[in-house]
Amino acid sequence: MSRMRRFGLIGLAFAAAVVASPPAFAQEARFQAFVARLKPDAMKAGVSEATFERAFRGLKYDAEAIEKSKVQPEFRQTMAQYVDTRVSDTRIAKGRENLQKYGAVLTRLERATGVDRFVILSVWGLETNYGDQMGGHNVVDALATLACCQSRRPDFFRRELIAALVILQQGHVAPENMIGSWAGAMGHTQFMPTSFKSYAADGDGDGRRDIWTSVPDALASTANYLKKHGWRNGVSWGYEVSPGTARRVDGGALPAAAAKRFAPAGANGPTFMLSGNFRVIKRYNNADTYALAVGHLADRIRGAGPIATDWPNHDKPLDEQGRMELQSLLARRGFDVGAPDGKIGPATRNAIISFQQTQGVTADGYASVSLLRRMKTAR
Repeated sequence: MSRMRRFGLIGLAFAAAVVASPPAFAQEARFQAFVARLKPDAMKAGVSEATFERAFRGLKYDAEAIEKSKVQPEFRQTMAQYVDTRVSDTRIAKGRENLQKYGAVLTRLERATGVDRFVILSVWGLETNYGDQMGGHNVVDALATLACCQSRRPDFFRRELIAALVILQQGHVAPENMIGSWAGAMGHTQFMPTSFKSYAADGDGDGRRDIWTSVPDALASTANYLKKHGWRNGVSWGYEVSPGTARRVDGGALPAAAAKRFAPAGANGPTFMLSGNFRVIKRYNNADTYALAVGHLADRIRGAGPIATDWPNHDKPLDEQGRMELQSLLARRGFDVGAPDGKIGPATRNAIISFQQTQGVTADGYASVSLLRRMKTAR
């Protein structure tokens, strides 16, 4: 993200807002006043004046962060849809490629921390699609905007902002490279600044903890996070079992550590026996859907097959040929999906949502068999 010229101590960077409109000027004045009040607390935390000035040089109001903070996620999915979308053939294949590329790093981390190398890799895949989708927001801009200008958890975002400034003070990353999500989650494996301070690790031995450009640092940080939250060495997150039984669908023995039954779609749907490591994954993101997707993606990268039991009333995902056909039909209707490639990325999901909205159906962005059928017949 480009940065504007230095705005003095606080005042001049938003001068253009004066001629824009009174409401815009009022918002920017509020922003400037917030930064002025923040400075003493940042300095108490060990942030120098030079670091503070550099961090806020060219500060921009992040309107997208405000809008996203007001609403729930863009679309809601069932657990089956969530897992299908995130544990896709493309993500599995890319995970295996990265396993080859970073195998030595992952093996070293597994030996040092006890955390399963495939789970470390899977978290990276779920969080940013192996670094392809790190968020695109300048973290200082986003956190300053949220702490200043919205009513939901401003103190939380203010603490995260000060923690981000401390990270800059310590030299782990330059302000212009501190990229993350709209909420301030940063880098390849999406650490909030306070989590970075507590758990980020140096994976490449250069003395810095750079989760933005150093994949070894990001993977080491994830391994350290899971270890510190109680990961048990040599224990899987869980196993799929036949509904109504405790028999593993792959015929293997069920370890005593996997003692908690989990049937997210009811008694006739996929059923799992979970270990405590499932709860550890949830410390990264406190959602059963997320933890199941991480565990299942890890297993698929390892070489295991798909979930054996059908989800009840589940709308099946499209295969590659179906995805290509869907993208072609979307493009023919004027939706921007780029060149059809059989991969359901952000552009295709947005196009699906737009089409679903024209049809008056749930806009969930899910590339399913029934969606393709509807697109072939819709006027």
